[in-house]
Amino acid sequence: MGWIAIRDALLLLALAPFSYYLLAIIAARRFFRDSGNAVSADFTPAISILKPIRGLDREAYENFASFCRQDYPEFEIIFCVTDESEPAISAIREIIQDFERQDSPKRAVRLLVGSEAVGVSDKVNKLCRMAREARHDLVLISDSDVRVEPGFLRAVAAPFRDPTLGGVTCLYRGLAVGSLPATLEALGNSTDFAAGVLAARALGDLDFMLGAVMATTKQHLAEIGGFESLADYLCDDYELGNRIAERGHPIELIPFPVSVVYPRETLSQAFRHQIRWNLAVRWSRPAGHFGLLFSQGLPWALFAAAIAPSAAISLAYLAAYVILRLGVAWIVGACGMRDSSVLRNLWLLPLRDAFAFIVWLASFFPQRIHWRNQEFFVRDKRLVPIVPRQR
Repeated sequence: MGWIAIRDALLLLALAPFSYYLLAIIAARRFFRDSGNAVSADFTPAISILKPIRGLDREAYENFASFCRQDYPEFEIIFCVTDESEPAISAIREIIQDFERQDSPKRAVRLLVGSEAVGVSDKVNKLCRMAREARHDLVLISDSDVRVEPGFLRAVAAPFRDPTLGGVTCLYRGLAVGSLPATLEALGNSTDFAAGVLAARALGDLDFMLGAVMATTKQHLAEIGGFESLADYLCDDYELGNRIAERGHPIELIPFPVSVVYPRETLSQAFRHQIRWNLAVRWSRPAGHFGLLFSQGLPWALFAAAIAPSAAISLAYLAAYVILRLGVAWIVGACGMRDSSVLRNLWLLPLRDAFAFIVWLASFFPQRIHWRNQEFFVRDKRLVPIVPRQR
């Protein structure tokens, strides 16, 4: 095969990200078009909200309070911390003081201290205890840095009107202040990660959940062996949704995005965070992780421009990248996710895409997982703690 044939084949392959961008735009328009159907006023089963806590997130009080302010008839919020030295305890106790009402037992806020070491994952160990003590059949797991809007609980509960449903999850956008690395991560949530999830959903039923928000029932948890069966896994959110879906119970993605509040990050911290996410995809969905190559518009456009036989073709590839990438950011991030920061940060998209490509390449090499001041290796999807050497 001569160089011209190889070049033409590579130029054809370089069109793949553009097809992906078009798919994401179409999928987002269809998905968010039905957003008004997500809320049901007359189906409101009682909900137990489980919040595993480790460390103090930025604006923790407001994150917690957003759940307490929900207009919903009956729910409880259960926080679980490792011990009394947990820095978030003061914010949790302030929440209990401000929102726990003795005359309203249908809205309880509880704090649990300590959990049995069922497995390696501190988060899942806490979920095991909270699930046992939860009063309601419908349980919602949410990370400590998540903030929600009014109507969130109604949107989550509505799909459970279908008794065959296995779980509910939702997309999330980032809230970042004063840190370029955090801003890049937040921009990626709304214009990259969300687009990928919507594209995957357009190609078939979801068989996973997203860790920011996961809702299911105690019955479905029991079917998969409870949270106890997930206590050693890196991707507990993926495993939870996948195991429920494998038993024939569909997973629903609702068009009600939540916000994740990012701390001020250094470039190294953002890199570690993105590496952890890429490794989670690599270990849970290897084909999907490799397929991320064909969602990388920037490197493909630059490569195609470099080998194109004419300046006109080079410019066409670069223009297609800019136009379609902006289209994804606008339709998915600004309109669908209602992320107000997307428009003012559009100029950062090429930098965000370059950063994402570097992280993706790095994720093919052996990596340690850094999480909440702990380090792990991953072996067969499971976390293996790295024990510091004794001197």
